[in-house]
Amino acid sequence: MKAVTWHGKRDVRVEQVPDPALKEPTDAIVRITTTAICGSDLHLYEVLGPFIGEGDILGHEPMGIVEEVGPEVSHIRPGDRVVIPFNISCGHCHMCGLQLYAQCETTQVRDQGMGAALFGYTKLYGEVPGGQAEYLRVPQAQFGPIKVPEGMPDERFVYLSDVLPTSWQAVAWADIPPGGSVTVLGLGPIGQMCARIARHLGYRVIGVERVHERVEMARRHGIEVLDPGRADVAGDEIRDMTDGRGTDAVIDAVGMEAHGSPGAKLAQTMTGLMPDRAAAGLMQRAGVDRLAALNQAIDIVRRGGTISIIGVYGGMTDPLPMLRLFDKGVTLRMGQAHVKRWIDDLMPLVTDPADPLGTEDLATHRLPLDQAPHGYEIFQKKRDGAIKVLLKP
Repeated sequence: MKAVTWHGKRDVRVEQVPDPALKEPTDAIVRITTTAICGSDLHLYEVLGPFIGEGDILGHEPMGIVEEVGPEVSHIRPGDRVVIPFNISCGHCHMCGLQLYAQCETTQVRDQGMGAALFGYTKLYGEVPGGQAEYLRVPQAQFGPIKVPEGMPDERFVYLSDVLPTSWQAVAWADIPPGGSVTVLGLGPIGQMCARIARHLGYRVIGVERVHERVEMARRHGIEVLDPGRADVAGDEIRDMTDGRGTDAVIDAVGMEAHGSPGAKLAQTMTGLMPDRAAAGLMQRAGVDRLAALNQAIDIVRRGGTISIIGVYGGMTDPLPMLRLFDKGVTLRMGQAHVKRWIDDLMPLVTDPADPLGTEDLATHRLPLDQAPHGYEIFQKKRDGAIKVLLKP
């Protein structure tokens, strides 16, 4: 089969690789019909190379048609249309019982000290072959795959793999009071959906974004967005808009590669020039993130408010302004999305003919799998208006 494979910084290729096969009685094989490039994939493309092996198959936002199932898989069968959550969870361990599926004890990557395994995402998360491919082996298929109905385009459902539950969790964990307000930092795919979900739930939403196309997309969906030229002074402007307080919550949908952190960017770049083993060890012990967005969130949130961090961070020695956090009484919530926890909330919205979350107005590019390297490049460099790229095997 064809698959998107990693070969180095900014070097992904579409290659022929062996077809997947059932290995465990709880496996399934899915023929992929749509898969997406995630902002988290860009961290592999740019920063996290020391944790990924050459030839690893990328991608964790897939959906498709079930081809084959193991003998212990009963809730799906060949021919079913399914979405695959990006985290691999068993559904029956202690953590899954708490609906903390991203911490599944059956698939935790214990030798790395990390949570549940993820598709297509580094040695830290199990190095499981990903879904930017023609076919995908799905472990723990007795629980993970989500059946979806026929008759609607893939764009309605593919985002249930990651984008929608990640965004829903970010809003839920922001703990916005009834009729309250939230600032969303970064209006990439996750930020767009965070903003739309928060607005759908009745909150005032203020977006902060520098990229013109992202600003215009958010405004199409009724989101109040600061002028991109004012992004650097968002705190002052948002306080002026909220009686001097700041918003009740802030969602950081940017993460480790935020603009405006030149020192940390240099450290990331220098680490990327080291041999992989040395670089990986250094990043695990002393890695730093570009914290401009998080520091901006701390500035913007009102006293006693909540910051919900959904952008990916990976540093181990990040300096935080603890005096400021403590004095303001800020609550921090963060972590990988527990995908299946939120599906019952989301399914009525994605199957609603009115499409209240605008799922069909998120993808800006739909490319054949062979053009995946081009998709990565335009997404990473924010060229050609790229906001969300879907791949069609």
